Amino acid sequence: MSDAGWVKSDQQLEREERRHRLALRSATLATISTVVLLGVVALVVLTSPGWPVVRRSFFSWPDAKASFPDIARAFWVNIKLFLTAEPVILVIGLAVAVVRGTRSPVMFPFRALAIAYTDLFRGVPTLLLVFLVGFGLPALNLQGVPNSPFVLGWIALVLSYGAYVAEVFRAGIDSVHRNQRASGRARGLTEAQTMRYVVLPQAVRNVIPPLLNDFVSLQKDTALVSVIGVVEALRVANVYASSNFNYTPYVVAAMFFIVLTIPLARFTDRLTRRAVERQFGTSS
Repeated sequence: MSDAGWVKSDQQLEREERRHRLALRSATLATISTVVLLGVVALVVLTSPGWPVVRRSFFSWPDAKASFPDIARAFWVNIKLFLTAEPVILVIGLAVAVVRGTRSPVMFPFRALAIAYTDLFRGVPTLLLVFLVGFGLPALNLQGVPNSPFVLGWIALVLSYGAYVAEVFRAGIDSVHRNQRASGRARGLTEAQTMRYVVLPQAVRNVIPPLLNDFVSLQKDTALVSVIGVVEALRVANVYASSNFNYTPYVVAAMFFIVLTIPLARFTDRLTRRAVERQFGTSS
């Protein structure tokens, strides 16, 4: 190897060593700043005048142990709500978005209905919608209308999140350049085939991170159905807290939701970073 080659190798080693030192320094500073911040927060909380009362009311170990089994069993209701509602929400959201993207005059009534659906159910707070569906539908006394609080809560969540997801899909469809449609039509595809084989695959790939963010919110909002009598984690925690005058079960229920949502949130962040890297052509 020539002297120039040896010099180049030494320079590369020096650059790598410098990058390693910088990375180590950054990690050390991040660790120290995090420890200092957490220490300050802990000091402020633990030395506050009301901390003994808060500790007894929200962090009672005996109450946590006593309420944990019932909350754990009830949390499966939240999981069932989420797992059964999510695929239906995806189908409804995609269908509404596709209908809103059609240009045929024949589809105008369906486009108007899709617009009305998204405007209405995005405008009504999810909690209020749970009340309206949970108490309004049974009051109609119509044959075939369900009376189960679980089903009624499920319907309310599907209607609410279907509207939000429809707008996410519509944004993804609009993000696909119009030349892609023109290219599909130039190859002899119909409008429907162009949407199915050209536009939708790109649109869905573009909106996966925001879709996952919506489903993180859905996981948490399954607790809203407790207001119409569904016995899920929050409802059980509320019953225990009301009976024992201690709020620790709320913290236990919150931990169940945290354990469920944090992995999906981190996965969403990873997909978002990969999408940005792919867009700007950087390597991971």
